[in-house]
Amino acid sequence: MDKTKVPPHMQPLPPFNPHIASFECQTEASKVPPIDAQAEDWFLEARALEDLTFYIDVDYKKVVQLTRQAAERHHWKAMLNLASLYVERHDPPRGETEAVALVSEAMELGVPAAYDRMGTYYLNATGVNGDPDRAYAFFQKAAAMGSPHAMAFLGEKMDAGADNLKPGYWGNIPIAIKMFECALAQGYGPAAEELEFMYDVPRAPDGSELGRATPQTRDRVMRALHEGVKGGCENCAISLWIEFDHPMHTERMFVPFIDKARAQRYYMLGNALESNPDRRFPNLDKILPLPPAPLPPWDGTRESLLAAAMAVVPATETPAPTEASLRKGRYFLDSAYAFRPVAETTDAPQAPFASYWQPTAPKESAEVRAFLATIPPGLYSRGEAFEQPRYPSGTGRGAIAGIVWQRVLTIHNNGGMVAPRTALRLSRQVPRLSPPVECSGNKVCPITGTWQPWLAPGHPLEQEVNQAWRQRWLTAGQSFPDPKRDWMLPLDSAELKWHLLEVDKPTEK
Repeated sequence: MDKTKVPPHMQPLPPFNPHIASFECQTEASKVPPIDAQAEDWFLEARALEDLTFYIDVDYKKVVQLTRQAAERHHWKAMLNLASLYVERHDPPRGETEAVALVSEAMELGVPAAYDRMGTYYLNATGVNGDPDRAYAFFQKAAAMGSPHAMAFLGEKMDAGADNLKPGYWGNIPIAIKMFECALAQGYGPAAEELEFMYDVPRAPDGSELGRATPQTRDRVMRALHEGVKGGCENCAISLWIEFDHPMHTERMFVPFIDKARAQRYYMLGNALESNPDRRFPNLDKILPLPPAPLPPWDGTRESLLAAAMAVVPATETPAPTEASLRKGRYFLDSAYAFRPVAETTDAPQAPFASYWQPTAPKESAEVRAFLATIPPGLYSRGEAFEQPRYPSGTGRGAIAGIVWQRVLTIHNNGGMVAPRTALRLSRQVPRLSPPVECSGNKVCPITGTWQPWLAPGHPLEQEVNQAWRQRWLTAGQSFPDPKRDWMLPLDSAELKWHLLEVDKPTEK
């Protein structure tokens, strides 16, 4: 380890500047390391164990074990969750010091959320000396890198009204709006709560009102809050419940009319989000479309409301045994997974972190490289010495020099099927449609139902698009979401394929 290197959490940063003139929307998923499928499954299993929906005791020993396994393979979300488990003393004697070290490691990987977390540590003096100035510098860095949480946090600090203005006042409405919109486009629902006040009336940069609310601005508020509910915003659901049920000022309400039936559904969704903030409702429009669309029938139960609004995932199939599943020791890989090499390499004599690694020798002959290709990827723990490949027996030569070890990810062994995943109880499983139905994003939706956007494995935007919370319930003839306009991604609609996961069936009363 280079002892002269400044630890990431101690790096110098420009001071926070709330008066920046511009802000470019970056997305977190474009900055994070690739996700190993086996690590993702461990992570989701741990998240399911922490689900307090049914108020059972959490087996934190198992949660820590699974989260650590995923974190050791550089699953960035698991790294941050493991740090939280350390801070909350669920894995003594590890505590705040170890949490800071783990978040620092995630910062070295370029994870925007790690910079945001370090800002929180400095703000709360968690494992570091409290320093609000450094905290906000980290928040600023995280937001610039793409952290939606940091954007929403800083946006809230810069969107205050213009009462009693003082020198150094932080008001910066245009930038606050851009941060909220960028966060919401990444599925971070709570950002929509603050947009209610940004969209309601036109404002000057310092927050001064420049006019009055109009039907257009009020409609914009309603739509933003509705998107917030899809992204898990409890307060957005409560705001819409109040407005549709008992608005405080009928002359200023941002919904077109009082509708207690709609209000009841928003209230129930808000209640569900209160009990489990991890819920997402990407298919909300199936059971609770915005006016003027009529409300679809509903049996009045909480279970059916949540089932209609939550994500759906296709049923998995048991894969046949693979060559890797028949191997032993470090070369074994469960048949549920397959291998995919990535560009990450190391020439160190030991593994820099836990993963599957395969030897290569770029400067050797084609025959030697072909021989090395016959050595399957092997699983190494962090710091474990690599098994040095040797020339084939009978050549009279020893160890192969110039070995470079290439990282190999695990992917799901499903033939490249469309397979969004969530933690247990955050989605509903549905049978796979046969034959499969897909449609280009620049076409109109041909069939009413639930559609999932999907990019081919290895696409640079794969981690941003292939998410269960991106799916949408659409009616025949409706346009698919536009990646550039709605998600702020550099992706043309024609490049994106949408896949039908579930065909709409009339709901009985």
